Amino acid sequence: MIMNISNDTILQKGFVDIEIDARLDLFSEIELLKKNKHAIILAHYYQEPDIQDVADYIGDSLGLAQKAAETNASIIVFAGVHFMAETAKILNPNKKVLLPDLKAGCSLADSAPTAAFKQFKEKNPDHLVVSYVNCSAEIKALSDIICTSGNAEKIIESIPKNQPIIFAPDKNLGAYLIKKTGREMLLWNGACMVHEIFSLEKIIKLKIRHPKVKLIAHPECEEAILRIADFIGSTTQLLKFSITDTAQEYIVATETGILHQMQQDSPKKTFIPAPPTNNCACNDCPHMKLNTLEKLYLCMQYETPEIIMDENLRIAAKKPMDRMLEISRAAGLLG
Repeated sequence: MIMNISNDTILQKGFVDIEIDARLDLFSEIELLKKNKHAIILAHYYQEPDIQDVADYIGDSLGLAQKAAETNASIIVFAGVHFMAETAKILNPNKKVLLPDLKAGCSLADSAPTAAFKQFKEKNPDHLVVSYVNCSAEIKALSDIICTSGNAEKIIESIPKNQPIIFAPDKNLGAYLIKKTGREMLLWNGACMVHEIFSLEKIIKLKIRHPKVKLIAHPECEEAILRIADFIGSTTQLLKFSITDTAQEYIVATETGILHQMQQDSPKKTFIPAPPTNNCACNDCPHMKLNTLEKLYLCMQYETPEIIMDENLRIAAKKPMDRMLEISRAAGLLG
């Protein structure tokens, strides 16, 4: 029997009061729900392995945005964090977009409060705003172009050289892009808690113990880590590199969820999560890991929590998203 549960109730309490029959095969049940509800599950690489295994598409922000824009499913279940589900809703106003846990936020998105960023933009009126997709719908609406780590370099290179640029919200990705493109940019002072926790000292010690290991890193990492990396790229680019490269051991400086796909695609290779500065599992994103297979099942069963968005905000946020997809398509970055 399906109970009537509101979005407000789930926001306040989650699914804590709902018990799942332990005999249920959640994998089979989720497949049945997908079929009966004409639903698609989009999952980020940072989700837990069980969620990745039931997803229809696994990817990074660029790939997920593309799939969200293309899908003809009636319901999009976004196994990721809030800004990602918002992005799907921005691109699909007439589809129901669900997120297993509405509290799955993002430290990077939270580092750019709307009011403060609006003031920052107003103080630099001649600057074009390029915002990393890891931001709220409100920040997207204040932007001219959105980018992801996979297309950011091409986005920056597409802008006339005499045009001043604000890059937000990730200062580490922004600094990396300045180095790569040679463009001076005004950076917002934001960062991802996961990518700032890696220990340079511990990574160097690992490299000494494993002389043939390669360090592969996401550009959200701090410059000291990127300086010693053998390869820098988006999550998808890191995965592809680990498949095609000849090395057999890798230290992976990004969220640990990607190691599941890396191990599946290269079962004979060794993947070592880059160690954090302390002894906690700080290279696991606590927001990403709020989603579980049980919450995914309940989310699909009850069709809540749902992402609801003001239409004026959605239209404003869609313009820079469309510009990103247009530039990416022209650069051959989309399939």
